Amino acid sequence: MDSKPHVVCIFRSVRTDHSDREYEEWAKRMDELVATMPGYTGHTSFRDDASNKGVTISYFRSMEDVVAWKNEPEHREAQALGRSTFYTEYEIEVAEIVRHYEWTSSD
Repeated sequence: MDSKPHVVCIFRSVRTDHSDREYEEWAKRMDELVATMPGYTGHTSFRDDASNKGVTISYFRSMEDVVAWKNEPEHREAQALGRSTFYTEYEIEVAEIVRHYEWTSSD
């Protein structure tokens, strides 16, 4: 992760039981698409199968880059499907990261 200030978008959701296959196709496409966006630096996702709760954390260089991702036409289509079909609820937080550090074991 970059130690320079950057922006993080945290997307928390609860999935419906609607078509796992269709959802996975859209999720894969969004994973591919976000990686092509200017200012994108990475993302990670996980979902608990028992509760259907999930989190995707995406990293961008600037707030403008996050807004561009939000407004990307194919992503807008996925957002509409999320509201109508894939999620019972979701929330989004966008924050500026002002400091970052990490440590890795040498073992």
